[in-house]
Amino acid sequence: MTSELTFGSCTVGGGRPLALIAGPCVIEDEAATLRIAAYLKRLGEDLGIGVIFKASYDKANRTSGESFRGPGLAEGLAILAKVKREYGLPVLSDVHDTAQVESAAEVLDILQIPAFLCRQTDLLMAVARTGRGVNVKKGQFLAPWDLTNIVHKIESCGNRNILLTERGSSFGYNNLVVDMRSLVIMRELGYPVVFDATHSVQLPGGRGNASGGERRFVGPLSRAAAAVGIDALFWEVHENPDKALCDGPNSLHLEGLRERVEALLAIDRIVKESER
Repeated sequence: MTSELTFGSCTVGGGRPLALIAGPCVIEDEAATLRIAAYLKRLGEDLGIGVIFKASYDKANRTSGESFRGPGLAEGLAILAKVKREYGLPVLSDVHDTAQVESAAEVLDILQIPAFLCRQTDLLMAVARTGRGVNVKKGQFLAPWDLTNIVHKIESCGNRNILLTERGSSFGYNNLVVDMRSLVIMRELGYPVVFDATHSVQLPGGRGNASGGERRFVGPLSRAAAAVGIDALFWEVHENPDKALCDGPNSLHLEGLRERVEALLAIDRIVKESER
């Protein structure tokens, strides 16, 4: 069983029911962000699960230099602070540079290390020293056991508020594949493991100047991961994914989200009972 960690109103791991980390890929505007947060708040309350709101204030790793990146650090953090204040949800966002860490830690409950930066020692340790939660996205280029050294870097700073996220591995050009064994191996490190189902069906750079995605596989992979055993599920969601400014092809529509979560909770209950 993994350790139990609490971030604001959400507890993850320790045999607790599946938590949900969800929100739009990037903050597009304040009004839409708050509407999605309100929906997720109600969903969590209705289903009795912990919810962490996620959205990026700056997507610094977009495929094209002309792609929408978000409102930026100051405006984006102000919007995420409003999500916390008005809806009581813990918030998570990516940090891409050590210069962002201090400001981000004033608002965020969890600072996320992007997959491409998961071996950047200075960034890992700067985030770890804040004492905030650290969500490490496992790089597409890493084996699950490679996270051992990453975890040790964070622990060396006295921080054990660690989440480990699987988001697929490189499988040839412009494609990812999920090895469900990695979820088991990562959980053996003792920290809560998250499955990022929406990024796992991404086709990186698959559209030439943007990434593609195969949304139809999000449900099957989410169910498979819940059956293997995870502590939280990570979904990017949007009011109209086909019109999203980032990662629309692999994002889920808010419509039908409740039924998806209910099905996963049924699987999760069986798995968690068998682990006791």
